[in-house]
Amino acid sequence: MAKELLSLDNGTTCSSWNYSDTRLATGSVDGTFSIFDLRDPTSSSSSLRSTFKTKVHEGNIVKIVWLPPEYGDAAACISADGIVSLLEEIVEDSQPLQWKLCKTFGSSASKVLDVQFGISLSRLKMVAAYSDGHVRVFELLDPLELSNWQLQAEFQNVIESVSSFGKALSLSASISLNPQKGGSQESSFLVGFNSNTPELNSSKAHQRWLPVAELALSEDRGDQVYAVAWAPNIGRPYEIIAVATHKGLSIWHLGLNPDHNGRLSVDRVALLSGHEGAVWQMEWDMSGMTLATTGDDGMVRLWQSNLNGVWHQQAAFEPTS
Repeated sequence: MAKELLSLDNGTTCSSWNYSDTRLATGSVDGTFSIFDLRDPTSSSSSLRSTFKTKVHEGNIVKIVWLPPEYGDAAACISADGIVSLLEEIVEDSQPLQWKLCKTFGSSASKVLDVQFGISLSRLKMVAAYSDGHVRVFELLDPLELSNWQLQAEFQNVIESVSSFGKALSLSASISLNPQKGGSQESSFLVGFNSNTPELNSSKAHQRWLPVAELALSEDRGDQVYAVAWAPNIGRPYEIIAVATHKGLSIWHLGLNPDHNGRLSVDRVALLSGHEGAVWQMEWDMSGMTLATTGDDGMVRLWQSNLNGVWHQQAAFEPTS
């Protein structure tokens, strides 16, 4: 029988495990950021205990994203008002656990909708999507100082880099970095918007900050994107990417070799349905073979492909009271 690790407050709006699955960060409707640690990290049945709590926003925290573990214990909190707060754990001898606010991003005029972190060319990068349809890439200048970031690039999520749309308004955005290992490689990532500007919406793969592929059929290019997820690659001759729109969950194959224009080939291999309503969050397992999704219906569904490459629903889990 499964053992309950922690009972969260009714006001909890989001949660996220760190990379070692020994620490849970949560956000609340009143803007409170909380940390819970396993009492015994070596035990699979250990319960969680509260070790830190502070208020970082006036409003609802909608998402928490951990930084890569190479940069210590640090996390970004995204609030409903579009402000991102970057917090870092401070360890002092014989002192209780403390977290400090290092940096904030975003404003009421240009809200941050999503952020993701990755290591590229041995530098920590942060990719942020904003409500005006812009994507900004920041680089950490000093690995020992998480407040020292530099804007490296700014662009809009369009396949033609010369295009620009100045009055875009986006309700949400989703970013997924290529989970490839190796800090010596250039970063590549996906961005999709739920925007009033159709040209920004479709999920596009970017190499550094140049668009290299659009993951949408010609008739679907204006569809709002709710979530994207780039699968780990353990030796396939192509990448696997999941994209969720109002039409369902699409599974794409992305080629590895660019053509003479620098573009990568794309092939939609499945369009899956099962959720009642929109899919809002997706996560691949470490092998890139199983996709977990959840959405408006509150269901968690697992998807896999069979030996013939046909994708299907493997399992579904209903919420419990």
